[in-house]
Amino acid sequence: MGRVLLALFLIVPIIEIGLFVLLGDLIGFWWTMAGVVVTAVIGSLLLRWQGVAVLDRIRTDLARNSLPARPIMDGLMMAIAGALLLTPGFFTDTVGFALFVPAVRSAIFRFLRSRLEIVEFSRNGPEPSRRQFEGVDLDDGDWREGPDEGR
Repeated sequence: MGRVLLALFLIVPIIEIGLFVLLGDLIGFWWTMAGVVVTAVIGSLLLRWQGVAVLDRIRTDLARNSLPARPIMDGLMMAIAGALLLTPGFFTDTVGFALFVPAVRSAIFRFLRSRLEIVEFSRNGPEPSRRQFEGVDLDDGDWREGPDEGR
């Protein structure tokens, strides 16, 4: 994971600088800067508009005593999209706008869901109901015992 983050911190700025140089040469410096500002404004408006819809879905799911896992993941992905759109650059803007597309969010959700175990606790019984997915492999240092464990 550390190597992936290091690669991202090295590659993304290089891509952004290259795009700034190419677009600045193609359309001019001021149009390039205007593009950065316009994408930030559009991104903040999209975040506000779709964010309200996600909050409504979370409230609806909670009112039905249903786990709002999907709306919460949508909200998290849209928060990441908003941060990417406020970051100056056209590559990050492209990734940010992609995260506002529901089909992209669905694909990411399905990918993550296939690799995690989702545990739902029922209000009717003391035992959690489990749906099995591929588990998460943790090293010894990646977890700790809870207050009720280890007795």
